[in-house]
Amino acid sequence: MLEPCFVRSVGISTRSLGRQFAKKPFVLSRANSTAAETITEAQLQHLTWPQYLAIRRSKRTWQTAVTIPCALIGFGAGAAYFATMETDPLKPIFGVDPFFFYGFCTVGCLGAGWLAGPTLGTALWRMTHRSKLPLIDARDREFYQRIAKNRVDASLQSPTAPVPDYYGERVGSLHQYRQWLRDQGKYRRKALLPENLD
Repeated sequence: MLEPCFVRSVGISTRSLGRQFAKKPFVLSRANSTAAETITEAQLQHLTWPQYLAIRRSKRTWQTAVTIPCALIGFGAGAAYFATMETDPLKPIFGVDPFFFYGFCTVGCLGAGWLAGPTLGTALWRMTHRSKLPLIDARDREFYQRIAKNRVDASLQSPTAPVPDYYGERVGSLHQYRQWLRDQGKYRRKALLPENLD
């Protein structure tokens, strides 16, 4: 059950919220489980919103924790490989000094490790939460539907003032979700009624 302050901030009753969540069962594809399963409202009650948001927060922690060593490993591997290559300073590579070229390649290896880290972290996290994956995936769909419904239209943003946390990635608790809703409302009012704000 969602907390009363959360319900008040969204502006709907607890009963209507429960009916809204339970309108349709969630059918999971074989990609998410070994066999097609139907998640009912009763099963979803075993994973409350505060629990789900705490799980999201732990998932983000895993992604960050794995990203840092992956980036360092990528940098170390790139440096070890390009440092052992024979270079002739008089023969540029693609019109660039070989030392600069190999330096850029080493930084590229660091970037590749940084990009691979969240994917690896998510895979490891999913391995440790196998028993709850169907429920988590069902809650994920609900959560992203709510994010898509309540976020600011992307056409209202400007290059100098992007929509704050457009995908709701930093939401890890009910308090952060309420703050996200307030930020979206504030941005929407500022974009649509700029003359009323300082």
